[in-house]
Amino acid sequence: MGIGDRIEAATRRLNDTIVSRPRAVVLAFLVVTAMFVGGFGLISTETDSTESFTDGLEAQQALDSVNAEFEDPFRPEMESTQLIHTGDNVLTKEALVRNIRLIEEIESRDDLRMASASGPAPVVAQAIDPSATTVAEQRRVLEAASATEIRQTIRSLSDNAQFTGVISEDFNPTSVSATASITSVSHDVPQGFTDDDLTAVQTSIQSLASSEPGDIRAFGAGITNAEMSNVIGDSLVIVMPVVVILLLIFLVVAYRDPIDLLLGLFALLMTIIWTFGFLGYSGIPFNQQMISVPVLLLAVGVDFGIHIINRYREETVQGFEPVKAMRTANNQLMIAFVIVTVTTVFGFGANVISDLTPIRNMGIASSAGIIFTFLIFGLFLPAAKLEVDKLRARFGVPEFNSEPIASEDSALGRALSLPAVVSRYAPTVFVLVLLLTGGVAAAYGSGVDTSFETEDFLPPEQQPGYVTGLPEPFAPSDYTVTETTNLLEDKFATNQDQSVTIYFEGSFEEAHALEALASPNDDPPEELAVGAGGGAQAQSILTVIQSHAQQNPEFAELIARNDQNDNGIPDRNLDRIYDVLFASSASDQASQYLTEDRQAAQVVYSIDSDASQSAAADATRQFTEDFRYTATATGQVVVFDAVTGIIFTSAIEGLVLAIGLTAIFLVIAYGVLERKPMLGVVNVFPILISIAYLIGTMRYLGMALNALTATILSISIGLGIAYSVHTTHRFIDEFNESGDAHMAMVRTLSGTGGALLGSMLTTSLGTGALALAITPVLGDFGLLMAISVVYSFIFSIVALPPAVLLWSRYRNSEPLAIVRSR
Repeated sequence: MGIGDRIEAATRRLNDTIVSRPRAVVLAFLVVTAMFVGGFGLISTETDSTESFTDGLEAQQALDSVNAEFEDPFRPEMESTQLIHTGDNVLTKEALVRNIRLIEEIESRDDLRMASASGPAPVVAQAIDPSATTVAEQRRVLEAASATEIRQTIRSLSDNAQFTGVISEDFNPTSVSATASITSVSHDVPQGFTDDDLTAVQTSIQSLASSEPGDIRAFGAGITNAEMSNVIGDSLVIVMPVVVILLLIFLVVAYRDPIDLLLGLFALLMTIIWTFGFLGYSGIPFNQQMISVPVLLLAVGVDFGIHIINRYREETVQGFEPVKAMRTANNQLMIAFVIVTVTTVFGFGANVISDLTPIRNMGIASSAGIIFTFLIFGLFLPAAKLEVDKLRARFGVPEFNSEPIASEDSALGRALSLPAVVSRYAPTVFVLVLLLTGGVAAAYGSGVDTSFETEDFLPPEQQPGYVTGLPEPFAPSDYTVTETTNLLEDKFATNQDQSVTIYFEGSFEEAHALEALASPNDDPPEELAVGAGGGAQAQSILTVIQSHAQQNPEFAELIARNDQNDNGIPDRNLDRIYDVLFASSASDQASQYLTEDRQAAQVVYSIDSDASQSAAADATRQFTEDFRYTATATGQVVVFDAVTGIIFTSAIEGLVLAIGLTAIFLVIAYGVLERKPMLGVVNVFPILISIAYLIGTMRYLGMALNALTATILSISIGLGIAYSVHTTHRFIDEFNESGDAHMAMVRTLSGTGGALLGSMLTTSLGTGALALAITPVLGDFGLLMAISVVYSFIFSIVALPPAVLLWSRYRNSEPLAIVRSR
């Protein structure tokens, strides 16, 4: 007995157990389901989606190392809150007083931990009265000053970088007007201060700002994290009911029997319970990407359920008794289910090789879920169906409709088999045309963009009407981060929420140290040329020295004595200068940019607001080569750009791995089981064409490979191959019986084609419901998943028939070729 015979014998024994002891099978699955329910309480939620992607990356580790080098880690987005003030003119006396009163209110609250505030109102107040060092004193100065005095003071500050740096680009010193300003509130953060603590502080400030007259909004990492956390719940509340309703509608059409419908829904529910229980027990956190997992599993479960019920009905309508009908149906489908499960695991699991933790976790969770789906729909559902039918017979409950979805004599069956009929006359031409068009689509799609941005995980500035019009409890939370980010980019010359950092290593007490740090800043790359005269706008130990010199005449004299070329940069006795600086009131600022041992420093550069992430990161890496010190580019922009590169690599490697493993497995499976190994290659042909069209469609629609859509290529292999496998497996049964490839394919598509069509409709609409999610990353994934499923179905009935006919001709010519060679 060969391996294939032993596998078939084992499959029959398993099916005999299912049909002969269905009650025991059902009880065993219910016990396991109860065990998985226990994992629900262990599920953790991961709200900071971007941090989970950067964790463990070399660029992120470099940034962590930079932060660890300094006494006060340079993480302004994590320890400061920005107050964005917009209006017709934010420089009027009334606007400045309103701003300073809000700062004073924040300072009065101990729980908000305000340490200092910098912005137009404090700067103007101190310019009028330098002795006004407290917020209360600054408020009194602004209230007492006349509108004319304030305008004159602002004009005098028009060349002050500290002032103009926080005023929008449309600042007009003549009319003393600007439409936006930024005030930065720094927080005195103790050790053990968590992201949740920061979120509480910033959301409280947000509430205070919203209660003030005028448009003042709070912005910061805590608010961003809070909105990312809300996104998960809001997306589930919006998407899952739609998915369930759509699946319910199509399951009603597919099953046309309320009891079978409830049975199928219960199997789907078990699949979700097992998967979520697995997440809890395995410690894999639930994040935005994981929202797609239950949707994918529901789609695959529906596919399995429709096939098993439809195939069972094909037997029962021929007069076979339930046990015999189920044994026949499951014997035929079990091998197909195993093949589909393995190939789907290859597709979903290919993401496990990714260097990005969330993509890796998604691959693990979805692969486990697919295995659970196979067990539940391949073993539990047939047993449960038999038990239910026994109860129906006992209590006289009629079957409402037990007809299969399509048959060879139906109009739908004839329509689905039309590609097999047509391709019979010129299969070679059909295959060549498909290869040519697929190659063109793949070549066009090779130019698809890759991206990784915080905005991918947040709702767009303008929500569609179907979201904003939802009633409670479906109405989403208020989201402001994207709108604020866009406002910052529109109003300010530099990208206020992002910067790049260059980390320097070497001795900074050498005479040339500060000159070497500053000289390249006069001629930076275009993306960093946002300073005066096209130079770089940098924050470093040098800017701290120069700022302190402006405030302290004695320190200024020290700098002048040690500045040999009179350019404002000291070039001797740097150790003495650092000692004085670190002993002064500027010590905290200095420690942000220079380590205590003077062996490492960092410089933070502002980015042109129009610069792309990739361009800014590349420019920063290029800029590091201009410095005499060992320099490393880092910062959020550089880290995110590194993630972008890994996303692309993961997508390509996952696709290649999924295709390779799937093809090898199918060749082995069909070779062992049916002695037809080349059918494995034929089986992969339709999915390759559908992937080529999918990549081309992505570029045509302007969609990028991002944190979630990067998985679409390998997942499409796993999900789409099911259509080819089911078709091929049914074809083999028909072919073995008739020996005519053409007729076998016609019967296959007219029979199994109906189940494939029903599966395609439910799967595409179910996964497509993710397009309703309120974040771009989920919306794009859902739309692409739906397109992928449609393509997979279309090419399984269009590309597979001519490929199978060519295989048949090749197979029939083999003996003749052997004879001729002899």
